[in-house]
Amino acid sequence: MAKAQDINTMMKDMMGAFPKDMMGSFPVDTKAMEDAFKTTATMNEKLSTVALEAAGKSTEISAKWTQDTLNRMSDIAKAKAEPSDYARAMTEFASAQAETAAEHMAAFAEIAKKVQMDTVELMMAAGKNFSEDASAAMKKATDDMTANAKKATTAAAK
Repeated sequence: MAKAQDINTMMKDMMGAFPKDMMGSFPVDTKAMEDAFKTTATMNEKLSTVALEAAGKSTEISAKWTQDTLNRMSDIAKAKAEPSDYARAMTEFASAQAETAAEHMAAFAEIAKKVQMDTVELMMAAGKNFSEDASAAMKKATDDMTANAKKATTAAAK
């Protein structure tokens, strides 16, 4: 049976296989790649949680709506003494269904609104995290390049 390989080990091996930087002294830094992977995985987990909660709440609303409809239909199915009682039962059913539909659609709209707000909040936080990660990576790259340039200058001066 095949053994599952650790994704972090695989990524380190892959990134380590890239050529060294222009001074030949440092291998490719895998930390930035690992951080980006972790940030993305965390964001995906949070987005999945939002979607699953919304699906659960939507299912609850749908089940309640179905149960209410079935309960009301049992009133329609009962035998009536007068033909006009059937018309009255249908009118009451239609009226109740219209009212219930409005209530349930409002509940679905609230779920959609919450999903939208949660998603925007997560995207804003992720954008901030990605921006911070990118700034840190650029600062490190700049510092490394400056240090390498100083070493090269010092070595050339000798």
